[in-house]
This record gives sequence, structure tokens and C-alpha cells, in this order.
Amino acid sequence: MILSFFGGEKKRTIKLERGRVFLRPARVSDWRDWAELRDRSRDFLSPWEPTWPNDALSRQAYRRRLRQYDYEWEQGTGFSFFVFAREDDQLLGGISFSNVRRGVAQTASLGYWVGKPYARQGYMSEALLAALEFGFDRLGLHRLEAACLVNNEASQGLLRKSGFSKQGYARQYLRIDGRWQDHLLFEILRNDPRGAAVAKSTLKTSA
Repeated sequence: MILSFFGGEKKRTIKLERGRVFLRPARVSDWRDWAELRDRSRDFLSPWEPTWPNDALSRQAYRRRLRQYDYEWEQGTGFSFFVFAREDDQLLGGISFSNVRRGVAQTASLGYWVGKPYARQGYMSEALLAALEFGFDRLGLHRLEAACLVNNEASQGLLRKSGFSKQGYARQYLRIDGRWQDHLLFEILRNDPRGAAVAKSTLKTSA
């Protein structure tokens, strides 16, 4: 079960590497770097996220967040990572698996964020491919889903580049930035092409 494989010491040793980045679970000691990056990126991130509470960046709020992460890991319902640069261990953003469903579904939802100073530099593309390997190869999932706002072209491009395909349009799907907003729904299956394989497939199709 997930608890026995990823709980305790095992969770603290997990490190996913891809290109210029690595992913690992958040630690208490990450609070200051996380709060500073989120604060610097507030205007950049807030249009795409649920409304931030007044104490969003406080140490207490961060500790509550970690407790929720720990609970989800223990239950096998969610797996959250911070993304760092391999060169200097700089915090870049985060990726999370949520609403993990087992049984006949074997699926989960993916969410991610990147700090404003590191956006559109390819870091999240590398991080997302590392996350896909974890989801499919380590968690044994069959399908991963992601949703993004209809006007978030950067996120849509990231998902397509990684191998996701658009599956639908959901009206008032999530409450983002204080109001219910429509989203585009994307998915990728375990055996779908990813990353560079997607680019090669596109070239062959257009040739």
C-alpha cells in the first residue's frame, strides 16, 4: 500500500530529477524561501489560484499546509512536491497530485505553480515530466488529469508540450481568484507519448 512504501523515512528520501530541476517533498525549513517566492510572485500567481487568505504566507499557515501534505501522503490521496534548480537548490515552484483515485480508475489530478522570476524558462516543463514519471511509474496510475483557465495560454502550452490532450470544457469548474470560472480539461494516459516524443510525433504527422 502507499502508506508502507512512501511513509516515514521513505518519503523524506524521495528526490525526482529531470534536466535542470529536482523535486522533493516540502520541509519545515523551506518556509522562508517559499514565502518569499510566493510574495514576490503574488500578482503573477493570484489570477490563476484560489483567493489567498490574509495569513497565506505566515509560518503557521505553512505548517498547516505541511500537515495536510503529510496526511495526504499517509492516506495515499495526494503527493505534493517543491521544485528546485539542481544548480543551486533555488526554489522554483511546486507540483501536486491530488484526489488520487484507485480501484477501477487509477487516476489523479495534477496542479502546479512556478514563481514569476522562473516562468517561461522551461523549468516547469522538466518538472512536469519528472512528475509524470512518478505518477505512472512509481504510483502505478493509468491516467492523469489537469485543468486550466481558458485564458491561461501558457499553461495550455505546457500541458500540450508534455503530452496532455484537451478533453473538454467545464463551465464554472473551480472558484479561482474569488469567482467560479470556466476551465479546459486535459488528460494524459500512461502509454501516451511525453515530452520529446510528442515533438517527434508532431514532426512526423506534419511531414
